[in-house]
Amino acid sequence: MAVKPIAIIAVFAIAVGGFVLATQWDDGPQAQQARSGTRPVAQQDAPLVNIVMPDDLGAMAQIGARVFNATCASCHGENAVGRNGAGPPLIHKIYEPSHHGDGAFHLAVQNGVRAHHWRFGDMPPQTGLTRAEVDAIVAFVRQVQTENGIN
Repeated sequence: MAVKPIAIIAVFAIAVGGFVLATQWDDGPQAQQARSGTRPVAQQDAPLVNIVMPDDLGAMAQIGARVFNATCASCHGENAVGRNGAGPPLIHKIYEPSHHGDGAFHLAVQNGVRAHHWRFGDMPPQTGLTRAEVDAIVAFVRQVQTENGIN
């Protein structure tokens, strides 16, 4: 019995489609809905992750929190929880120190970042931040990450 070419094509198409779906980054239903425009406008700025803030931030992290919330929160959300349609959460396992070390934050600020983990588009270089301010931001992000089990 001969296999019909249309059957081979159909099986191939199903296999390829399943592979593509299985390998695409899943950045969560909230971000997917925001991109598709199906969420109400009031929820567009909803945080992408729920976090627990530390009871006490260290001195450097306190400075970092102020700088972060003044300069980075417009995209990454207050306390780095991300913003639908704007930027990813930094309190996320993707940004754990073993994957994105402290130097990666400095390079991101200095050079910008091509989109690779999320679908928010490229991050442009950020001007006006000193190395000490970025160090403080990193201290803040790392302390909040630790509080949320990201080490």
